[in-house]
Amino acid sequence: MPEFVIERHIPGAHLMTEEQVREATLGSLEVLRELGPEIQWVRSYITEDKVYCVFIAPNETLIHAHARRLGVPVDRVSAVRRMMGPQYLQ
Repeated sequence: MPEFVIERHIPGAHLMTEEQVREATLGSLEVLRELGPEIQWVRSYITEDKVYCVFIAPNETLIHAHARRLGVPVDRVSAVRRMMGPQYLQ
């Protein structure tokens, strides 16, 4: 199944409280349950004003459906073509 990196511009994202992060997480999980098992959230990275999310989904359309239902922006969706890192060295 394809993996995608989603870029979201959220000013002040790094200032979210633990409670706000928890609420956002629970909201995302609820929408994922509604959309079904084809879409999965792997993890998210919060930087200064951006949130980068890694999702597994059959297509970009489902990524956008999740964002619409959750009410969060999607600035860019990029399909992962290859991965690299020390764990891939032989």
